[in-house]
Amino acid sequence: MTSHDVVALTRRKLGTKKIGHCGTLDPIATGLLLLTVGRGTKVQDLLMSEDKEYAGTFVLGVTTDTQDRQGAVIQRRPVPALDENQIRAAFEKFRGDFYQLPPMVSAKKHAGVPLYKLARQGKVVEREPRLVHVYRYTIDRIGLPEIDFSLLCSKGFYVRTYVHDIGETLGCGAHLKFLRRLKSGRFDVTNAISIDQIKEATREEILNRLLSLPEVSRMRGA
Repeated sequence: MTSHDVVALTRRKLGTKKIGHCGTLDPIATGLLLLTVGRGTKVQDLLMSEDKEYAGTFVLGVTTDTQDRQGAVIQRRPVPALDENQIRAAFEKFRGDFYQLPPMVSAKKHAGVPLYKLARQGKVVEREPRLVHVYRYTIDRIGLPEIDFSLLCSKGFYVRTYVHDIGETLGCGAHLKFLRRLKSGRFDVTNAISIDQIKEATREEILNRLLSLPEVSRMRGA
């Protein structure tokens, strides 16, 4: 399911066209997707600009053309006997401010065309590196070739690319196996309504779960 699929489903259930989302989730990802409805779409850019928190798993030794498990394998390399200190040193290289090159398979646009559409045509175009920030990270489990991690990062951050770059730093490559968005700004996935609930709920039940603009403003401390 794509982020657009979620928007389309909610449009049908609410009977309104004016719905947007605040930050695309890759098809392999789960977790929090903020939707704005009606007048709420006016604050969409504001909500998209906030920091995000993720938890995920990556696999060392295999790189793919999408930097995640959905892509075609482009290289396999042996995974060395890495210890925690070596792994932590690689993570440390991508903490604080650094530049990240957007992947070709992404929703970012080049001359008005999403990069993923160009990638489907076999095209590779020059992309501008973007300044991103990792506020904090944790290494939650090491079970080579897999590593579980979590991080708090700035807007416009590609976790797939983060994983890819850590894998290159470790000398064996890596791809993202699993990703879940836990938070976006002050919004937490534990308070969200699920897709199954949206499918089963009535229009009125969904409307009752919406946050008003004043409620959103208070949550953000504005």
